[in-house]
This record gives sequence, structure tokens and C-alpha cells, in this order.
Amino acid sequence: MRVSKNPEDRKTEILNEAEMLFTAKGYSETTVNDILREVGIAKGTFYYYFQSKEEVMDAIVQRFIDKGVEAAKAIAADPGLKAPEKLFQIIVGQRPDADGQKEQMIEELHQVNNAEMHQKSLVETILQLTPVLTEVIEQGIREGVFQTPYPKETVEFLLVSSQFLLDEGIFQWEPQEQMQKVLALTHIIETTLGAEKGSFAYILGMYNNEKEGNLDE
Repeated sequence: MRVSKNPEDRKTEILNEAEMLFTAKGYSETTVNDILREVGIAKGTFYYYFQSKEEVMDAIVQRFIDKGVEAAKAIAADPGLKAPEKLFQIIVGQRPDADGQKEQMIEELHQVNNAEMHQKSLVETILQLTPVLTEVIEQGIREGVFQTPYPKETVEFLLVSSQFLLDEGIFQWEPQEQMQKVLALTHIIETTLGAEKGSFAYILGMYNNEKEGNLDE
């Protein structure tokens, strides 16, 4: 007997099962029929919610983005945190290793046939995080720790450069090249925000810890 579910619950169920299949089998190897079997629904029910497997992946990625943005908004709205603390917590929260499932999905996006979806996820992340981080920078300006006449534009340039140039699924940098770019990014952030030298040194520490973690795996 088929179980009737609330449309939103059914859609969430499809996304949850598809996400597990994408991370277990890989996006390319997973078919719509695989998803149908896991959820226990007819093909017509699937196509009521999604037009294709690509649309399912898109919705899953958007869910991760929304989750990260909501977490960033909560940090930005915390009245007990100074601007530098907020930036640190937001940056840490957006990192893939903060969420193992998210890291696996990003690996799938790095596949060549997912390039368009990967690009879309980067753009969406930048668009949604920009107003949140701009608010934090403006707070830092009021606190006297940042100095920039272009808070929003500075955030946009920094997000684009960090999200794109340091994406290992796009650029295959050698370790030394990657390290040099992280050092440069730290310098650029401090310079463009008019922040005290060394105030963003934690970014390099985070990068080193990530690399050490990857070597231990």
C-alpha cells in the first residue's frame, strides 16, 4: 500500500535518498531509477517534483548553501561577538571539512561532467554570502578594526578570488603554489580591509591543518 505524504516531506525524502546515493555510488553512476527504488515511488511522482537527476543535484547543493548561509547569518547577528570573531567563525563554518557530507558532495561537483553545476554553486554561494559578510565588515569599520570605503565590493572581490582561485577542483596547483596563494590572500584581505597585520594569519593555520588532515587519511 502506497504511503501518502505531505508534498514537502516527500520532496525532502527524495533529496535525502538521492544525496546518500550520490555520495555512496557517485553522481554519474546513480540513475533516476536508483532513486525511485530507494524512495519507493513511481517515476511520475519523481517527475512531479524534479525534471531530472541534474535538478535533484542542484537542489541538494542549494540545500548545503542555504544551511551555510543561515549559519553565517546567525553568527553575524550575535551581539556578543566582535567583527573579527564573526569573520573567523563564518569562514570556519563554510569550510567543507566542517561537514563531511558536504565535502563528499563537493567532490562530486569537481567531476568534469558536473562543471556547470559546480560553477553555479560557487556563484550562488558568493551572491548569498556577500550581504552577510558586508554587514560584518561594516561592523568592523564601526569598531575601528577595518578601514575600507567599499565594504560590499571588497567582500565580493575577496569571495570570488578565494572561492575560485583556491578551488582545487578547478586549479591543480602544486602544494607550494597553493601555499603561496594562501599567503597572498591573507595579505590581500588585511590590506583591502585596512586590518592590523597578522589579524588574518589564522587562515594559513586553517589551510595547514586541512593539508595535514588530508595526509592522515
